[in-house]
Amino acid sequence: MKTKKIVIGAMAAAMLSLSVCSMIPASAADETVQISVSNAKAQAGEQFTVEVSVADIPAAGMQACNFTLKYDPSVVTIASEGIKAGALVEGITGDPSATMLPNFNSFIDAEAGTINLMWSTSVADATYWLKDGGVFCTVTGTVAKDAKAGTSKIEIIPTVRDTHSGSGVANDKIDCGYMKDGKKVGYEVAVTNGEITIGDGGSVSTKKGDANCDGKVEIADATLILQYCTNKDEYQLTDQGLINADVDGAAGVTASDALKIQQLDAGVITEL
Repeated sequence: MKTKKIVIGAMAAAMLSLSVCSMIPASAADETVQISVSNAKAQAGEQFTVEVSVADIPAAGMQACNFTLKYDPSVVTIASEGIKAGALVEGITGDPSATMLPNFNSFIDAEAGTINLMWSTSVADATYWLKDGGVFCTVTGTVAKDAKAGTSKIEIIPTVRDTHSGSGVANDKIDCGYMKDGKKVGYEVAVTNGEITIGDGGSVSTKKGDANCDGKVEIADATLILQYCTNKDEYQLTDQGLINADVDGAAGVTASDALKIQQLDAGVITEL
């Protein structure tokens, strides 16, 4: 455990040496950045994916952002490959400082149930800063096979570290901001935590067309099928969902299955 903490600290220090977060706060902007985690549903033993989004980034932009996700490791398992940069950070290209260290980085402490998320650039050109808002990253994990029905939270918390190098003072804020004239400008941050709703594994829907296994056959199922066909990595179907979704008489889940469900919802056909 001690080794893992050292690794986390080393990674954070490396990232923060390029960012505003290693500086003593000198000023604060009267603007609030919103950070949120979406909700997800999954049965025990199944995968889930949540989106971590950043919104309301002020017009000046954001040069660095550093925070942590906390989850219950006895209920949820998340591996490093389950964390993928979102459209917001992937949209920043050509940053010369990225050759020293990737702009986006993450580190999981599976025992503690934490994911440190960091994004920063050392360049002063705001062209390479985060703007407006969007999906910061996606997190895919697996619910434990013996997990009980209920909810499990994914919380947004400040990263465990010193406020700045050598301060000896524990950080208690989420860092988002930029540098101006050698001083840090930090934004206020409001968070919206997410949760995973865990269903009873013994009551999985087997209805034809019920792709999301929620017990109903509706447009949402057709939408999920189309999303799955477009991007199987981001939009996944459970094993039972794949069986339920295959309704057009041809092997495999395709857009044709989504069309059948749409026809059922519109009353064009009466059964699948």
